[in-house]
Amino acid sequence: MDWKPEINAAQARITGHIQVTPVMQGNGFGLGYPIEMKLEHMQHTGSFKARGAFNTLLSQKVQASGLVAASGGNHGAAVGYAAHKLGHKARIYVPEMAGPAKISLIRDSGADLQVVPGAYANALEQAQVYEQETGAMQVHAYDAPGTVAGQGTCFAEWQAQGLAADTVIIAVGGGGLIAGAMAWFQGGKKIIAVEPETSCALNAALAAGTPRDVEVSGVAANALGARRIGSICFDLAQQHSQTGTLTSLTVNDAAITAAQTALWRERRLLVEPAGATALAALTSGAYQPEPGEKVAVLLCGGNIAPDPLA
Repeated sequence: MDWKPEINAAQARITGHIQVTPVMQGNGFGLGYPIEMKLEHMQHTGSFKARGAFNTLLSQKVQASGLVAASGGNHGAAVGYAAHKLGHKARIYVPEMAGPAKISLIRDSGADLQVVPGAYANALEQAQVYEQETGAMQVHAYDAPGTVAGQGTCFAEWQAQGLAADTVIIAVGGGGLIAGAMAWFQGGKKIIAVEPETSCALNAALAAGTPRDVEVSGVAANALGARRIGSICFDLAQQHSQTGTLTSLTVNDAAITAAQTALWRERRLLVEPAGATALAALTSGAYQPEPGEKVAVLLCGGNIAPDPLA
């Protein structure tokens, strides 16, 4: 697919529906070198997911049967929000592990919320059954061109804001966000894919040479807990890993929570564990930039459980 025109079209389509999120630069976190951060956790519903949701809904005709989506939490909130703003009905399936804060966020959007036992994969199974029974339009959380193009607008926007980094560090769940980055930059920047050790679908797929199911657990599992990496992401990741423009690595839960704490203490940025996972690659030493290498980090989500102000 020729991704850049798709992402440019998505950006024109969703302008006015999403926030232009700010960028912050500076030293800190004990790193000894400056980093640039894009604060995408300040997007509508607390994550980048609103981009893909609005692009999907605005680029396709939605039938009277409405929408259906499966989500670990953030995607469901974004689809519920976009559906409400655009006047569509939506049914959202989430696993119990999504947690009360994200479940409440989806419920507040007005969507028909269905909480199911298990993990994201179990919610997806239920959403697919509902799609078959009703004809509702499936809004996939990460493995659909409209979703990937929508997430790619984050990086088009960042580049327009003056992104000067050589390397961009991004947390990975199902792969929609980092697929959008690869689709936009097309090898022009080095991308570091960061996953929790206990939820690492992309890392496992690249090691095996094909997507495969992984076990999912840990502090970031309700956002990064896809059991299998999306095929769009995997295909792009294989290409970019072969050319040396993608590196996949993992961090443990202690590194993630330490980065989450550092973001609050040093910058008063309140993010969920998934939102701190990319920074954890630097603060833990899992990724060590070369001298003079300019590094940027995407903070992808801010839906903390429990809600600190509830």
